This record gives sequence, structure tokens and C-alpha cells, in this order.
Amino acid sequence: MKKRWNYHMTGRVVPYFVLSLIGIVFIIPLLWIIFASVDPNANQMLKLPSQLTLNNFKGILMNAENQRAFKNGIFLSLGQAILVVIVAGFAAYPLSRYALRYKSPFMYLILFSTSLPITAVMVPVYQLFVALKFQDSLIGVMIFLTASSLPYAIWITKNFMDSVPLELEEAAWVDGCSIWKGLRVIVAPLMLPGIFTVGIFTFSGSWGNFFVPFILIQTPEKMPASVSIYQFFGAHGLVEYGKLAAFSILYTIPTVVLYILSQRFMSKGFSFGGGTKG
Repeated sequence: MKKRWNYHMTGRVVPYFVLSLIGIVFIIPLLWIIFASVDPNANQMLKLPSQLTLNNFKGILMNAENQRAFKNGIFLSLGQAILVVIVAGFAAYPLSRYALRYKSPFMYLILFSTSLPITAVMVPVYQLFVALKFQDSLIGVMIFLTASSLPYAIWITKNFMDSVPLELEEAAWVDGCSIWKGLRVIVAPLMLPGIFTVGIFTFSGSWGNFFVPFILIQTPEKMPASVSIYQFFGAHGLVEYGKLAAFSILYTIPTVVLYILSQRFMSKGFSFGGGTKG
């Protein structure tokens, strides 16, 4: 009985121990960012600040280059999210509602496109941008990021749209509702969770994208916040750790705020979806 009890207790303790270690691995960098952001003498070590200061945040917010970088990032990410949601909705509608002949192969092609890494196509994309004179343009970067995000967005939007009963649209069509109005008035409100899922995922991916703007944009004034974070790393290994931590906290705010604001609409969408059953 004792051996069996020990084995049973070990089987329960080990998973919690492993999960605790994983949690510590994630918590330590977060604690360092929080402590370093209010520490006037921040360094690589995790330590409580001897004195608290908001000068790191003040230095970030009062810097014109940082303000411009955040504006560029919001313009790029929000514009891409809006374009992706709209285009993905129109593309997913016929895939969800019509019995197309080659729907399955096309859906598999979309699924394959979601796994294609951006790094694999950056060289031809850069050459194309040079030929079209799109390089060093936020609009050009937005178009490319939108195109690269569409396969996954179409796949997710189509699955959410499948959950909306077609009978609701058919009843609206009988009453004289057009396809466009049915999509806007009936389908879209019932799939608000899917719309916000795609929008938040797209915004977060664009907001944290360093590689694409770094390659396609050359003018420092056009760099988004994801690239301008480089400014805190000096040429001789010197790093402004306090400002870097403050910048990192400010950098997470748009995504967190967007997620919090979307909760009310996502819950509303789920209640609409439940109301269509029965």
C-alpha cells in the first residue's frame, strides 16, 4: 500500500512541479520588465529598484521618434486588420454558402498557404516591390502583410460563418433582403466572435512583426514601433535597460486594450449565436 500510495502521490506532484517551472520561466522576464521600467539604474539583473521613478516612461512618451513609431505601428496594424477582416469575409462567404465544384482542393490550398513562412518569399517580394516602386512605403507593407494574412483569416472566417444557419438568410431573402444586406445584417452580427478573433490575431501579428518592416522600409521616420525598439541597443553593447523595459510595457498596451474592449462584443456575438438554436 505504501509503494502504491507513493506512486500515486508522485504522479500528482510531478505535473504540478513541471507546470510551476514553466510558469516561473515566463514570470521572471515579466517581473524584470516591470521592475526595470521604474528603476533609474536598471541592468540585466532581476532586482527590486532601490528607488522608484517614472522617468523611463517619460523619456519614451516625450520622445518624438517614439511617438512617430507608435503612430506608424498603429496605422500599419489597424489598417491591415480592417482590410483582412473585410476581404476575408467576402472571400469566405461563397466558400461557406455555395456548393462549389473545387471547394475542397481550394480549401486545402488555403490551408497549405497558412504554413508558408514569410521568410521564404521575402527575396522575390522585395524584388517585386522595387519593380513596382513600393519599397519604403507603409501602404506597400500593409498590402503585403494583408495578402500574407489572408489564407489563415479566410480559413477561420469560413469556419465561423459555417456556424450561422443558412435558413436565417433564406428567410431574409424571401422578405426581399439582398445577399449583401443579409451578410451585413444577419451573418456579421452572429459571427462577431469570429470577426474579433481574426481582427485581434491579425493586429497582434502585424504589431509584433519586426522582419517585414525592417526589410521593406528604409526611412527611419517610417519605421513602426516593432522596429524602433532597436534604438535602445548601442553600438558597443550598451543598452538602456530602463527605457527598453518601459518601451516594452507601452508596446503591449494597444493589444491588451483591443482585447479588453472586444470582450463585450464577443460575448454579445455568442449570445446571438445561442439564440438561433432550437
